[in-house]
Parts: sequence; structure tokens; C-alpha cells
Amino acid sequence: TGNSLDVAIQGEGLYQINMPDGTIAYSRDGSFKLTSDGTIVNSSGYPLTPQLSVPEGAQQLGISATGKVSVILPGHDTSTEIGQIEIARFVNPSGLRALGENLYGISDASGEPILETPGSNGMGTLSQGYTEASNVQVVEEMVNMITAQRAYEIVSKSIQVSEDMLSIANNLKR
Repeated sequence: TGNSLDVAIQGEGLYQINMPDGTIAYSRDGSFKLTSDGTIVNSSGYPLTPQLSVPEGAQQLGISATGKVSVILPGHDTSTEIGQIEIARFVNPSGLRALGENLYGISDASGEPILETPGSNGMGTLSQGYTEASNVQVVEEMVNMITAQRAYEIVSKSIQVSEDMLSIANNLKR
């Protein structure tokens, strides 16, 4: 994407997002931004957890596949590590409760989060400069919808013809 704050998870895992009410929400949306004070936030303006702040004047921001966040500060040639991104996974991710804005909350069905660094213990790795694409192929889904619609029309027409034939048969007996 050309944006150093776009980060995609390749594999299993969810980002932790700190909500205004103090709870933690979870998301796969890695389109992050910087606030005026240097805090990394999601597209809705909620900070990433653990909270990361980019120092003022940082020239280059790097995020490794294992979640280490580093910057090159003015007057320095080497990068300085400013934090670590942790991702969470759940025993039953389909049990998460949808909160809207690409955010999910814990439910009884999802279980408690398992926090890990990216790339460890079966967790996904991070790819800086990428965003996750939709897993829906629009053209393929349209073709499937038209096919289903045509099948419905054929079945509906055959039922109508069958009813007409039974009606004619009933009228012949009289």
C-alpha cells in the first residue's frame, strides 16, 4: 500500500484495540494511523494495545514479521525499538461478538484470548505495507447467485405445471 502503518496478519491472530470504555476489542483491520501525539490508532481512532507511541521527528517506522516496532530518530543511523505488537487468538474465534467498525468482543462462546507475539506458537506473522483483502470474490458470488436464482425459477415453474396438470385431471373426472 505504500503506507508504513498498514499491517496485515498472515495466518491466525487479531489485533488488540483499547476501547473508550476501557475494554479490549479485537480486529483483523491493520489500517493504522498516527495521532498528533504519535499514538498508533486504528481507522476509528482507538489505540492499539499495548499502546505504542512514535517519537516526534521519527524518520522511518519499521514493523518486523514478529511485531517489533522500530524507528530511525533524527541524527541516528540505526533504528531504535519502541515497542512490540502482540496479537491474540481464541479457542473459538467464530464465537466472538461483533461490535461493528471491524471490531469484535469476547463472549462466553469465544473463550479468553491467548496473547502471543506474532510468529510464535502457531500465531500469524505481520506484513508491513499490506492490508488484508476481502475473502469474497464478487464476480464468483454474483454467478452463484444467478445460478441459484435460475434453479429456483425452474423448480417454481415445475411445481406450477404439476399443479396445473392435477387441476386438469380433477376436472376430467367430473
